[in-house]
Amino acid sequence: MASIPSLGVGSNLPLDLLLTNLTNAEKGRLTPITKQQSANTAKLTAYGTLKSALEKFQTANTALNKADLFKSTVASSTTEDLKVSTTAGAAAGTYKISVTQLAAAQSLATKTTFATTKEQLGDTSATSRTIKIEQPGRKEPLEIKLDKGDTSMEAIRDAINDADSGISASIVKVKENEFQLVLTANSGTDNTMKITVEGDKKLNDLLAYDSTTNTGNMNELVKAENAKLNVNGIDIERQSNTVTDAPQGLTLTLTKKVTDATVTVTKDDTKAKEAIKSWVDAYNSLVDTFSSLTKYTAVEPGEEASDKNGALLGDSVVRTIQTGIRAQFANSGSNSAFRTMAEIGITQDGTSGKLKIDDDKLAKALKDNTAAARELLVGDGKETGITTKIATEVKSYLADDGIIDNAQDNINATLKSLTKQYLSVSNSIDETVARYKAQFTQLDTMMSKLNNTSTYLTQQFNAMNKS
Repeated sequence: MASIPSLGVGSNLPLDLLLTNLTNAEKGRLTPITKQQSANTAKLTAYGTLKSALEKFQTANTALNKADLFKSTVASSTTEDLKVSTTAGAAAGTYKISVTQLAAAQSLATKTTFATTKEQLGDTSATSRTIKIEQPGRKEPLEIKLDKGDTSMEAIRDAINDADSGISASIVKVKENEFQLVLTANSGTDNTMKITVEGDKKLNDLLAYDSTTNTGNMNELVKAENAKLNVNGIDIERQSNTVTDAPQGLTLTLTKKVTDATVTVTKDDTKAKEAIKSWVDAYNSLVDTFSSLTKYTAVEPGEEASDKNGALLGDSVVRTIQTGIRAQFANSGSNSAFRTMAEIGITQDGTSGKLKIDDDKLAKALKDNTAAARELLVGDGKETGITTKIATEVKSYLADDGIIDNAQDNINATLKSLTKQYLSVSNSIDETVARYKAQFTQLDTMMSKLNNTSTYLTQQFNAMNKS
């Protein structure tokens, strides 16, 4: 008998529709699994968002967790010829400064000029030679070895510069076809140069120079000098025009001779205020992340939970982190004049949980008692101080074996199990649908045969009645 091309054709029954409905009903067994997969995938993404927000807060917390922020100063000078700046630890005060001499770098030039910069200046019979440069401030002389073909002005210049020793070499064009080699040291008398060439008398006759006697085959273009200045009546001498320790924490950049300049160093709370504001903003951003991830949307009694709920609604990991960080706000361990953040103008909103800054109160606290504010927020940098304790707390959350990573590992394990369940149920559905289809096909075939038999018998009975 020919096969039936479509279910129900042989039996005149809606078997195709029935099989479709049964298939859809079977696929309903996958719905709980896919819902769990979606929920867990959303949680996994949410934990990633939480981790990122914590890292941003930790960055701001680390920036505030620096005692030097609260030691910042700013300096000003009564003359532009004396540039000033400060580093942490500079003492506030006023300094009278006079500069009587600027530091200068010794500069030497070959007495002989050369028509080309590529001509070999050394003894062509010597296979190698060594340029030796001695300086009072250098423990060991600078030694530059030159091979036979490396005695041109260009080669000597490059070899000295490649040594990166504080001595620079350059070629100066005096006029057409006349070039000189110029060597310049760092500033100060400790960097005066004594030059000799070993293994090549010809080259030595061109470069030899002794600064102690001012004799040799080079001209001294600039004499080495030390900077000389007077700070509050104290005579000071330095090798450089940048003076970083007179007094300590104050950097003086000398550009010209000056008389009776006044430098004023004052305490500057700007950096501390900015770091505190950034810290508060970062924490409030973290609070927004908490709120978004744990948001609850009310529904009517009996209805399913809203898909607008946060992926981590009711999650214990979020609660642990929230509680852990908030606990540190009241746990500075400080024995200073300030025991709470509220005393320096930082309070927490009772409804939103966000921090607020009273700018005037914070400014007064930093101005009147910087040390106490630093003790409250930074502490000893190891065990005490709000930001120190928060840093330890958040570090544990972000650790490879921290609660977030553990939660993500558990979700990944759950997703792996759900994938196996999905495949198992999907295979079971395929087998069930195949069995239904086989049964319906048999039914269709059988009903077709019965219909054919019925038709045949009816025809026979009708024929008998006519006869």
